[in-house]
Amino acid sequence: MTVALVTGAARGIGAAIAVRLAADGYSVGVLDLREEDTAATVAQIRSGGGTAIGVGADVADSTAAADAVALVAAELGAPTVLVNNAGILRDNLLFRMTDDDWDAVISVHLRGAFVMSRAVQKHQVEAKWGRIVNLSSTSALGNRGQANYAAAKAGLQGFTKTLAIELGPYNVTVNAIAPGIIATDMLRMAADRLGITFEAYLDAASKDIPVRRVGQPEDIAAAASFFCSREASFVSGQVLYVAGGPKA
Repeated sequence: MTVALVTGAARGIGAAIAVRLAADGYSVGVLDLREEDTAATVAQIRSGGGTAIGVGADVADSTAAADAVALVAAELGAPTVLVNNAGILRDNLLFRMTDDDWDAVISVHLRGAFVMSRAVQKHQVEAKWGRIVNLSSTSALGNRGQANYAAAKAGLQGFTKTLAIELGPYNVTVNAIAPGIIATDMLRMAADRLGITFEAYLDAASKDIPVRRVGQPEDIAAAASFFCSREASFVSGQVLYVAGGPKA
């Protein structure tokens, strides 16, 4: 059975991707910063008849990442599918943004994807098959108050295209998904910062989206499912904007 590893999979988009890949027949390593936070996702997968384990690791820590990949390999088998979804927000305007705000976001999103991909690609190259999916964002095109996040997500797009070139000869495809506004806890935090209800935030946001609704985590999971499939073997180095309309 093919083994997938999904980072930031305790909730939101990561959890939806992990559940979808399990439904597609993958064994899934559900990774988040704290193993105990993965319990709900693991339980949902197992209740549906799937196979999953929870793993706790800081994706930006080289040793922790390597240990996490080794644990998944030992318990489920060598992971040949990797979804780099882990992320955090530290939004602020440039003149208010601290060094720590910048470093934390770049570290989790960009360094984390680098460290995890480096650890997993060894198994992919050995298997001569693999899939890497990186989570970018429409914010890569620029978004007020998100200089750190936008830079990290734009960097992931360049990272994606470069790995597609390097790993292509080993039958490994590398693609990115750039979600638009998705109804997750991260978005709820944004509403809280603005002092409005989550429902009011979503209603206002939907008015600027051509399909007149915000996205759901399952919308992103569907795109990840395709990129991870064997049918997507001739699709690599691409960035798919899943945003309810043309964004790039």
